[in-house]
Amino acid sequence: MNPLELPFDTDEMLAGLRPWVECESPTFDAAAVNRMMDLAAYDLAAMGAQVERIPGRMGFGGSVRARLPHPDRGRVPGILIAGHMDTVHPVGTLDVLPFRREGNLCYGPGIMDMKGGNYISLEAIRQLARAGLETPLPVTVLFTPDEEVGTPSTRDLIEAEAARNAYVLVPEPGHDDGGVTIGRYAIARFNLRTVGQPSHAGARLSDGKSAIAAMARKIGEIEEMTGPDCTFSVGVIHAGQWVNCVSSFCDAEALSMAKKQEDLDHGVERMLALQGEVNGVAFEVERGVTRPVWHPDTPGTAKIFAVAKDIAKELGFELQGRSQGGGSDGNFTGAMGIPTLDSLGVRGADLHTLNEHIHVDSLAERARLMAGLLMRLS
Repeated sequence: MNPLELPFDTDEMLAGLRPWVECESPTFDAAAVNRMMDLAAYDLAAMGAQVERIPGRMGFGGSVRARLPHPDRGRVPGILIAGHMDTVHPVGTLDVLPFRREGNLCYGPGIMDMKGGNYISLEAIRQLARAGLETPLPVTVLFTPDEEVGTPSTRDLIEAEAARNAYVLVPEPGHDDGGVTIGRYAIARFNLRTVGQPSHAGARLSDGKSAIAAMARKIGEIEEMTGPDCTFSVGVIHAGQWVNCVSSFCDAEALSMAKKQEDLDHGVERMLALQGEVNGVAFEVERGVTRPVWHPDTPGTAKIFAVAKDIAKELGFELQGRSQGGGSDGNFTGAMGIPTLDSLGVRGADLHTLNEHIHVDSLAERARLMAGLLMRLS
């Protein structure tokens, strides 16, 4: 049977995906992420996979690694499907963004980024097995818990598993036009802190030195460093407890992104150079996790993309490949030189918002693309 003609049933896929979406799994809630991993582990075990639960660390949830049955398992490098099960949505988001279908749109927290893509990957494997089709290479699935915060606890796990395989497929959300990602920009994160002098804001205002005011000035300075080669943004701020107290501490998180590694490295130097003390308020910069540049012009990625383009053509659309920002775990495997194809997941819009949704008709389309890749990569 042609794997591109497998009988994917959209209604059945939505029914299977729904429990995943309704199992909220924000990154910083390890117990919630582990509940999601339980669901995935059960589904993989039901498919006949050898499932391993890997404990979490650094306060994050655990991971699931599943090896599908194959006669060449352990003898030849295979295919790794790498996805994350954490989302940016806190527990309770379902109250305002419930799982629901409206025509060709289906809504829910994390449905696009990236539970939809993870689910269609399993459905592709499931349908291949039902049809009696054996993939040329062994397939391993790895689901991790911390991608949304830069993968601080599982990067080495992903890289170690990728090194055992010939190819890596990443079912992050597909592009609007159905395209895929063949390279990603470099990303660095920073933890920022200003340290001021507390005082009573009503009675002794002039005695204090506001850490909040100092951070506000620094945010403007940081974001003004953005140029065509490297961007800077501040996305998180925590400070203050009482409005009648001059703040003594303010913490923030910044993100920098560049197309070239040398531009990011220069950006890191500029950020670190901002440290110091001004008017009695100290500014501290700590470098956080970094994603390396994944260059789109590697021979292995060109090969895997050519296979995907042929499959897409048979499915009736022209597959575009592009390098882009917005890091993923594909940064790591691509930078290692392992042939990697990213953004193989479902199409949709408004990820990371309270309007996150997928295009229902992309479920079968992307599952067929995944099934085709699993059968043609050798």
